[in-house]
Amino acid sequence: MIYVRRDPALIPEKLLKVAERAQATLETLPPDQRVAFIKKKSHVWTGFKKYLSKMSYGKCWYSESSDPQSFFDVDHFRPKAEAQRGEGGEKDEGYPWLAFDWENFRYSSGRSNRHSTDEDTEEVVGKGSWFPLCPGSPCATWENRALAAEKPVLLDPTNVGDMRLVKIGSSGSVEPSGICVGTNRERVAKSVKYYGLDLPALKEARLQVMREVQEMFEVLVQTVAAANEVPAAADLLPVPKEAELITAKTMPNSPYALAARSRLIELGMPELIARPEDYPAPVI
Repeated sequence: MIYVRRDPALIPEKLLKVAERAQATLETLPPDQRVAFIKKKSHVWTGFKKYLSKMSYGKCWYSESSDPQSFFDVDHFRPKAEAQRGEGGEKDEGYPWLAFDWENFRYSSGRSNRHSTDEDTEEVVGKGSWFPLCPGSPCATWENRALAAEKPVLLDPTNVGDMRLVKIGSSGSVEPSGICVGTNRERVAKSVKYYGLDLPALKEARLQVMREVQEMFEVLVQTVAAANEVPAAADLLPVPKEAELITAKTMPNSPYALAARSRLIELGMPELIARPEDYPAPVI
């Protein structure tokens, strides 16, 4: 899970207008007609899928998976028709006024968005309509759309602060970062569960990336040592190239970039992590 920068420049103006028209109609409807109208207009948000995908270089915004054999959804971060607030089954109408708001859309793998069973734990994972709020948080409604006052439990990949709360541990699992304390630790645990972030295949894929970074780092260390031993030949050795290859593993378009970044931090080499100015531009 890494930060995803939403870029409206990638979305055709025509598609934004379609969403605006659907929203305008929704605003005129009585409460008992809204859900049916939203369901009838599902083509509106599905039309955004390929543009949301470009913003994350084809990766799920939650899991960083880009498995071509998986299906992907346009998830509504705040559920559009029903929100499950607690594990006791408490529900309300959710956020119907956000059904056509593209800033509420997240490009999600099916297993992060829909319910399925974790092969290791046999627990049901997947976001579904789950959207609990932190204790004491106000809850926005159709009449009072105070979203900024809400404190969601689930981490949001478009929120820089949320993405600083997670790292990948030595087992390949998503874990709280060193600055994640208090209520945020529970937020991380719930996000891991409901986004299905620790499914066995995901953990193994992250571990593979971490092993690759470890091996590349060890080669770099040997090359640097050789350069220091023979200063006259230092400029001939491929230190910059080897460092560049490691940095590429941490780019947002690379598979499981957080795993690569976490391993480099563990190795004491955060300077090899890609900086925003290094990031490739999305393909339009």
